[in-house]
Amino acid sequence: MKRKLTIIALLICTLLVANKAGAQEVNKNYDEKLAKELKADDYGMKKYILVILKTGSAKDLPKPSLDSIFKGHMANITKLVNEGKLVVAGPLGKNDNDYRGIFIFDVESTDEAQKLVETDPVIMSKVMTADYYQWYGSAALKETVKIHSRIEKKSH
Repeated sequence: MKRKLTIIALLICTLLVANKAGAQEVNKNYDEKLAKELKADDYGMKKYILVILKTGSAKDLPKPSLDSIFKGHMANITKLVNEGKLVVAGPLGKNDNDYRGIFIFDVESTDEAQKLVETDPVIMSKVMTADYYQWYGSAALKETVKIHSRIEKKSH
C-alpha cells in the first residue's frame, strides 16, 4: 500500500511539473491593441511573403536604359511602401547565387506578391527575376517603415 501511494505521489508530482513546464506566462509588456493592429498571433509573429530578386536574362543594356529602369524600380518600391504592401526592401552584396535583393511583402498570398512584383521595371525588363517564399516573422517588422522615415536623412 505504501509503495502504491509513493508511485501515485510521484505520478502527481510528474504531472504537476510537466504542466508547469508547458505553461507560458503572458508578457507583462503585451499591448493587445497594437498586436491586433499589426495582425500578430499570440507569439507576436505573422506570415509575410519573402521575395529574392536574382539577375535576369537581360544583359548588356545601355547605361541610360539601366538608369531609367532602376529609377522606375525605386519609384515602384516607394509606391508599394506607401500602399502598405512592402515592409522591407534592399540590395544584397555580391554572392555566387546571382541574388540581387529582397522584398518582404505584407500580403496574404504568393500570387498577390507576384502581381505586385510584376509591376516593377526590373522585372518587366528582365534585368531581374524573382523567387517567392512564405516567411514567418515578427509582426513588428511592419513598424520599420515608420521608424525608417525618422532616421533617413536623404531620400532616394
